[in-house]
Amino acid sequence: MNLFTNICIVIIAIFIVFFLLYLFMICPELTRRERMKPFFGQMWAHRGLHNMSRRIPENSMLAFTKAIENNYGIELDVHLTADRRLVVFHDDDLQRVCDASGTIERMTYEELQQFHLSGTFEKIPLFTDVLDHVYGRVPLLIEIKMPTKDTLICKYVKEALDSYRGPYLIESFNSLALRWFRNNDPKTLRGQLSCNLVKDKDADSPMWLRFFVQHLLINWYCGPDFIAYGYKDAHNLGLWLNKHLFHTPIAVWTLKTAETLNVAKKTYDMYIFEHKC
Repeated sequence: MNLFTNICIVIIAIFIVFFLLYLFMICPELTRRERMKPFFGQMWAHRGLHNMSRRIPENSMLAFTKAIENNYGIELDVHLTADRRLVVFHDDDLQRVCDASGTIERMTYEELQQFHLSGTFEKIPLFTDVLDHVYGRVPLLIEIKMPTKDTLICKYVKEALDSYRGPYLIESFNSLALRWFRNNDPKTLRGQLSCNLVKDKDADSPMWLRFFVQHLLINWYCGPDFIAYGYKDAHNLGLWLNKHLFHTPIAVWTLKTAETLNVAKKTYDMYIFEHKC
């Protein structure tokens, strides 16, 4: 063999090693696909079936009631308050929805009760009240909001769900939450949320970590049973390989038109939508 041939062999060997490492990093949980099948084809009402033209704010008891009446699954978001109570709310701060300053994590539940959702009579609900209200009538897709490395919220979510008998999935952008459930509550099906995270220049988390989550390079660590990916960002090699090589169930969000919903139904497994698209 000449020198050129040896160099080519070394380059090919290095490429194979790195490609196998890449596959290892994006590999999800492979043993529980059968348990995901009951959720295939599920329509999830994003933050409940909210519609402000009808005075139904997001993540409100009224929005959840409307989703149940229409037999849609409910996607919702859970935060942990300063007095360690789980509440259903999306944003990291109160400004957009409640026209107030502050964050959920720094306020008690009693303090939060002074606020109304988007100028309506609806208030920030307790997660346990939502569970009691839904009562297993429709599936739940529960996003864990974890703005720091503190996984305490996961313990409280698990405790709330231990006595709940309805179907549910949990998901989070924060892979530490999924890792916690993998270690402490492996029976719960878990999903990695992602999208084009590196475009957010003002994010608190480091760029390298957002890059890893965007490209699903953290899957080896948290072992997701499904991926929930932003529909408009879904042209992603890691997502494509998860779908076609590993046959990972894929949910896409947030679908706002009938056209995007129809396209999504031909390609993906679960559909997170707003209003009656």
